[in-house]
Amino acid sequence: MKKIFTTLTIALAAITSVSFAQQDPQFTQFMTNKLIYNPGYAGTSEAICANALYRQQWVNFPGAPKTGLFSFDMPIGQLPIAVGLNVMSDQIGFDKTLFARVALAWNRRIFNGVLGVGIDGGILQKQFNGTWITPDGSGVYDATIPAYTSGTVTAANPNLNKLSYDFGFGAYYTIANRMYVGISSTHLAAQDIKASTNVKFALARHYYIVGGYTFDLTQDHAIQPNIKIKSDAASTQLDVNLTYIFRRTLSVGVSYRMQDAIAPMIGYRFQNGALKGMRAGYSYDLTTSKIKGYSSGTHEISLGYCFNVKKPKKITTYQNARFLD
Repeated sequence: MKKIFTTLTIALAAITSVSFAQQDPQFTQFMTNKLIYNPGYAGTSEAICANALYRQQWVNFPGAPKTGLFSFDMPIGQLPIAVGLNVMSDQIGFDKTLFARVALAWNRRIFNGVLGVGIDGGILQKQFNGTWITPDGSGVYDATIPAYTSGTVTAANPNLNKLSYDFGFGAYYTIANRMYVGISSTHLAAQDIKASTNVKFALARHYYIVGGYTFDLTQDHAIQPNIKIKSDAASTQLDVNLTYIFRRTLSVGVSYRMQDAIAPMIGYRFQNGALKGMRAGYSYDLTTSKIKGYSSGTHEISLGYCFNVKKPKKITTYQNARFLD
């Protein structure tokens, strides 16, 4: 039953002759991986940073989504410019997406924070290669689905392996250890990727709004609410999070994704020693939607490392003989 349900779900989502608008992969730890959806973030931490994340969604569900990403960003010397890189692989069933985008951002200090405005661009490869199996086992296929014939066996086998361009835009403002807010859009071209008349994949423009604020309760204790709104103009997803932070190192929080999941999470940021600048995080999504009966939740692991490249201000001292008396 699970195999039939999986095949039906994936096939309806990815291989009909009707265009399908892509839904960008979701990330529970969105507050620690901002470059993936906002190129304006590049350089705003005023540090050289690298991040990696792996997400295994809907454990035990056949063909469940698996996503891995790597991101990197850094300011360019004393110039108000920063660069970044995103590489991501996303797979659900026989549907695979791989993209690589380079980000370029302009940074400017405003008040007590840093504003970043950026664009990114690169390539996106879309692949799927699978066989449609009719749930009733009748072997009667929709004539609009491309098919192959081998001897006496005929089965629908839609294939797509195309490379296309991809680019986005974003603006991001942050005050270190206090607040952040960003607005961005991905897949701005919203082009169709076609393999044939009956098989095509339509990229949908996605829009993001993120924000967070850190409230210091005492010198050692703080809480940070975070929010992310994601929309493709057809549907909207809301993530809200509340995280407790101890001494800027240990963080424990919980997120709620509207009509989808509740996700506890934990993270640790090394402040001293050989691992200074490293961050590690883990979250587990407890599925609340109807699919919860078919999966055992979702695991997400993230790692990050930053080191500051901002040169300390030179302290100039003056002597006056009068103070030596």
